Order: sequence, then structure tokens, then C-alpha cells
Amino acid sequence: MSEKPLAALKNQNVAEITFADHTRLALQVFSDTIIRVCPIDALANPSYAVVVKPQPTHFTVQVEAGVAAISTAALHVKVYPDHHMDVYDQNDRPLIMDYRGQRQPLNRDLAADETSLLEEEGHAGHEAVNAAAALTLIKQLDPDEVFYGLGDKTGFMNKRGYEYENWNTDDPAPQMENFTRLYKSIPVLYGLRQGRPYGLFFDNPYRSHVDLGKESPDYYAYSVVHGPLNYYIIGGHRLADVVANYAHLTGTVPLPQRWTLGYQHSRYGYQDAPEINQIADDFRQHDLPCDALYFDIDYMHGYRVFTWDPARYPDPEMLITQLHKKGFKAVTIIDPGVKREPGYPIYDDGKKHQVFVKTPAGKDYVNRVWPGHTVYPDFGSTKTRQWWGQCHTALTQIGVDGIWNDMNEPAAFDGPIPDDTVFSDNDKKSTHAKMHNLYGHNMSHATYAALKEQTGRRPFVITRAAYAGTQRYATVWTGDNHSLWAHLQMMIPQLCNLSMSGFSFAGTDLGGFGSDTTPELLTRWIEAGLFSPLFRNHSALGTRRQEPWLFGESTLAIYRKYLKLRYRFVPYLYDLFALAQSTGRPVMRPLVYDFDQDRQVYDIDDEYLIGDALLAAPVVTKGKTSRLVYLPAGQWIDFWTGAVIAGGQEIQTAAPLDTLPLYGQAGTMIPWGPAHDFITDEPDRAMSFKVFGDAASYDHYQDNGYDFAYQKGEFNQYHITFAQGKAAVMLTKAGYPAGLYSHITVTAGDQSFALQLENGKYQRIDKN
Repeated sequence: MSEKPLAALKNQNVAEITFADHTRLALQVFSDTIIRVCPIDALANPSYAVVVKPQPTHFTVQVEAGVAAISTAALHVKVYPDHHMDVYDQNDRPLIMDYRGQRQPLNRDLAADETSLLEEEGHAGHEAVNAAAALTLIKQLDPDEVFYGLGDKTGFMNKRGYEYENWNTDDPAPQMENFTRLYKSIPVLYGLRQGRPYGLFFDNPYRSHVDLGKESPDYYAYSVVHGPLNYYIIGGHRLADVVANYAHLTGTVPLPQRWTLGYQHSRYGYQDAPEINQIADDFRQHDLPCDALYFDIDYMHGYRVFTWDPARYPDPEMLITQLHKKGFKAVTIIDPGVKREPGYPIYDDGKKHQVFVKTPAGKDYVNRVWPGHTVYPDFGSTKTRQWWGQCHTALTQIGVDGIWNDMNEPAAFDGPIPDDTVFSDNDKKSTHAKMHNLYGHNMSHATYAALKEQTGRRPFVITRAAYAGTQRYATVWTGDNHSLWAHLQMMIPQLCNLSMSGFSFAGTDLGGFGSDTTPELLTRWIEAGLFSPLFRNHSALGTRRQEPWLFGESTLAIYRKYLKLRYRFVPYLYDLFALAQSTGRPVMRPLVYDFDQDRQVYDIDDEYLIGDALLAAPVVTKGKTSRLVYLPAGQWIDFWTGAVIAGGQEIQTAAPLDTLPLYGQAGTMIPWGPAHDFITDEPDRAMSFKVFGDAASYDHYQDNGYDFAYQKGEFNQYHITFAQGKAAVMLTKAGYPAGLYSHITVTAGDQSFALQLENGKYQRIDKN
């Protein structure tokens, strides 16, 4: 150690490390539980993901025996003269340890000519995705270590043993666990090492790769094609704390409009305004609650963005007005590719304002997407984002309620966009290599800002491509899934890992987008997705249609049952979103989130939690009418029968086709909203609360559900308690008087308590 000394000093919130080779490393302390690691000359680099500044935090820096030690109240970091670094918790137990051995690449027994033969036969060869890596981190892998996060990567909840790539990719092939990349790059990784949680957030938008023990059981690795190496160490007592700290770092999901938590329906292939109106009428005639209908790319005139086909939609404003009268919101798709066509106003105006990305020679870069040859807006530019936002007035002025951003990886039909294509990075010249993974993020930012300004309502933006932090601007869905049982099974790991990666508002295409669904698959999907924050059925042109009334009365009846049930849970989901905004706690959670010391839950892929109160265990396998359910420690109440079941065990439960196994955790309570066909701006006048067990308390939030008045204090808060056979409601804030419930009912088992608002207090009026 003494042969290669290092120096360390404390400079405000930074521990500056200087090595013998004169390289300098910064450990920037954001809080007791968050430390950024990067070269000192990269400290001032802006981030698209991180929204907080370092907080005043006590920490120490000292050098002993040639090793620098940086300590906060929660994290102890040791930096060695050979550039290795180890991270410990507050009790000096290992969390993240550098690997000191040699890498051992997988032996695939392939010569060059054999690879060619495989590819000729149609077998894809293995892509050496980390071959061009400029920087690599390699960490020790503990025998029991497990991994979560990384957004909506395919496969299982626990990512150990797999490799993934962060490079936003439009690949419509049926996605399976061997896919290393999808539409989003959310490079946050959570680990549990001997039950001790930690997080690593690699804030570098360039193409990167993670190997989580696939190459070797001795280590895991992160590599990136271009520097700087810039990452955050995230600590916390529990996994839930680490997830909340990451959400604090990159921003929480803003409170959505209440109607967005209702059921939404879409299909690529609806032909014209009369068909859209008929679909709306069919939902109402079949007594199916629904809040939104979507317009896919075929509503446009030749796929030109911000246009309507004049033959099929001669009066879109009238159509949207008709939908609004029936209780439906309208959501229109928007792609970033602008048709290169002189005379097309959007193209001409974009040319005039010089908003399209360029070739290195300074010409507009051209590729091909749906409308044919297209150019791409340069969303890294402030000017372009403002210009793009103004384009949305063509939609918002006629009443469009939400925008669906698609194809924004960005997709390109004529081969990949070259890495040296000129993009903007915060108004500085950059390249596609850096801005690719940020393209959907910046497009969503532009759309969110535009809708907020133009409508005054909380923007509803849904995006396919995203980067860390995009949750501040948009909800997401998992892209072009298929009507396959494997994709239904993958929904829960995808949505739970997305939720822990900051994206609480996420969903998947219920029933599957590609391929043909079946009555059983559609039924199990609507059950499994009951608490999916984004609750949308979407299917592709050329596939079997997925309107539930087309599958016979028995399927329709079950579908109706769960749509109606969803609306009773909307107040609970809305409470969870209010909590997610303020605390970073996700809405939909894997069991490991709340029970990180229970090793039985580490690899559970077919159950999930909704807040603290509910556990769903859907059937995701064809033909099954019963299943094993693992219930963590505590007591659980069967939602349907009221039976009390001891936790910490696996139980066998019946699950006929019309049944979603669902359990409430004893000691919790949930709001139980009134039935609705759709959600309006009018507040509910009464609310019920269901108690699981003998005693519980609950804090309920209420605002007008659509604008930003709550940020000025216009909201209500209620504290509901049930104990010793008595129910009470306390109004702890009354900032939204127009919304106050006149009546509240609290039910516990076969007991029911009614309370009425009188002179600002809730008084009990009867007992059944």
C-alpha cells in the first residue's frame, strides 16, 4: 500500500481522492444514504435524471495505512491506492465489494466460420455487447445475492444470472427472457447481499451493459462504451428505503388525473369516426366501465403527425365532443418522425425553425418510419421542445385529453441511426450515441410541458421509450407484447421492477398486443392486471379483436366483474399515487419490497402487493383452476370469503376461471369507492372503508382529481380508525371544502358503522 500512496481531502460535500497516477476521483455526498462516484472533472456535468442537489450532510474523510475512508451515518466507503473501492453499511458489513480477480468470459466454442453458418441457418449469434466498452466496473458476487430493478427488462423478478443492455430498441418480435434490451433504459440496480439492501444507479446515457452473474458466479459487471464513469451508491435500512432514496434522487411520479386510473381501451385498426362512436356505445350498452378510447396511427392523414385523415375523420372536434358526452376521454398517438414532404405544414415549419437532427455534413438526417421518408425533431434542444409543444395545440384545442408517444426509441425502418448523427444535448452539439437513450425522455418532457400549459390540467402522457427520470413526465407501458401466456407471466416482474425503478405509473397491453388472444387468456389477463396502474387493453391490426363482448357471455360477465371491481379500488390507487408523489413508495410492488428479510419471496414472480394492504396472486398458467400462494408473515384475510389465514406459509387455494386470489393484510384498511361507469370531475359524495382484521388506521387523501390546485393546499385529509369495535373519522385537513364527504361508512367483517359530517366533524349515526 505504501508504494502507491493516495491523498484524500474534504471539499464541501465532496471527498476528493488523488491517486499516485494523478487521476482524481470524487465521492460527492448527497445525503447519508446517497454518494455519487465520478471523476472530479465530471462533477459539474448536468444530468437528465437527477433532480436534487446534495444536502448538508456530516461525513468524515481520512486516510489510514494508505486507504481512504469516507463515512456517513449510513455508508462507509473505502478507496484503495490501486483504484479499487468497497462499500459497507453503517455496521461495517459488506454491501458492494470490488472484484480483484480476472474476468472469465463464457466459452461458447464458436469459431468465426461456425458463427456464420449458424446465422445462415437463422440462429442468431451471440452479440458481444460489451466488446466496445470504454469503462467497466466489476463487483464481487455473494452466493446468495439477488438483483432487482433495471426497468422493464424481460424475464423474471430476480435478475441474477442474466445480462442486459441499456440501448432503447424497437423489436416487435415476441419478447422472451433472452432479450437483453427493450424500449427503455433505466440503469438502476437493487441488490440484497445476505439480506442487506443497496442500490447502484449508473447515470450515463451511452450504450451500457450489465452482467449479473451470467459470465461468472463470482462477480457482476457494468460497462459503458463512453465515459465518464458516473454512478450513485444508494443505501437504506430496508429495500423499501433504498427504492425511496432512488425516487428522491430522480424525481417521483406526479399525481395523475383521477380518470387515468380507470379502464382504457385501444386498438390499432379502428377504421373511422362511426366505428369509434360504435365502440363507445358498445361499452355502455354492455355495462362495461371505461374512461378512455385511443386513436392509433391510422387516424392520421398518411401517418403525418398532427393531422387527421379527412375522409375517415372529417370533423375530429365533433367526434371528441361526442365521446366526451358519453363519458370517454380521447388519447391520440404521436410519433416523432415527421414526413419529409414540402408543403406539409409541420415539415415546412420545422425546416424554417431548423429543429431536425443533422448529418455530420449539416444536412437533415433522413430515415424511414410509418409515413415514409422522415426527419427527426432534435428534442435535446430547448427550441425544438418548445416548437414541438406548440404543435400539440392542433390536438388540445379540439379537446384531446392525452398524448401517446410511440416509436421514440427512436425507431427507424431503414437501419439504425448512425452514432455520429448530430443531436443536441442541452443545446450543445452532441451525437446520437449519447442522446439515443434520452430521445423518448426529452420528447416526453416537451409533451408534458405543452399539455400543462395548454390545458391547465395534469398532463396525461404515455411513452414507450424512456430513461431514468422520465417518470416525472410520463406514464409508460411495456411495449409490443403478444397474446402469449409467457407474456402474461412476464407482466408481473416487468411492472414490479418498473415500479421500483421509479415508474409507479406503468402498465402492459392487457390481453396482448400482437398474436391472437383466447377467452381464457383474456380473462386471466384482466384479473392479473386488475391493479396495474395503467389499465389498458390494446391490440394490433391483423390480430383477433379484443373487445370483451366478442368472446361470449361467460367471458363478458367475468370481464365486467373485474372492470367494475377496478373502479371500487380507484380511491385506494389514488391514495397510493399521492403517497408515491410525496414519499417515492411505489403503487404496485413485488413481495420482496416489503418483506426483504424473507428469502421465500426473493424469486416469486406470480404474486404482487398493492400498497401495504393487498396481495394479489393471479393465475397465469393455462388451464389451472387452483394454485399455491405464499403468504408472508402476519395474518391475511381472504378478500372473497373473509377467512383469516396465518402467514409465513404456502397455501393451496381454489381459483376457478372467474376468481383472482386476493388477500388483505390484517391490521390494514382501504377506501372502497362507489361504482362508476366512468370518472368525472365531480367529487364522490360518500366513501366507504374496508377493515382487514380487528383494528386498523388509515390516512385518506382527496382533491379535485384533475388540476394543480392541490399544490396550493386545496385538498382534504381524513384519518380513519377502527379499534375495539369502534370506528372514528377525523378530518385533519379541509382545504377542498367542495369535496368533503357527507357520509362515510366503515366496515369490519359483519360490522358496519355510518358517520355523517356535521359542523366539520364526523358523527356516528347508526350501527348495523
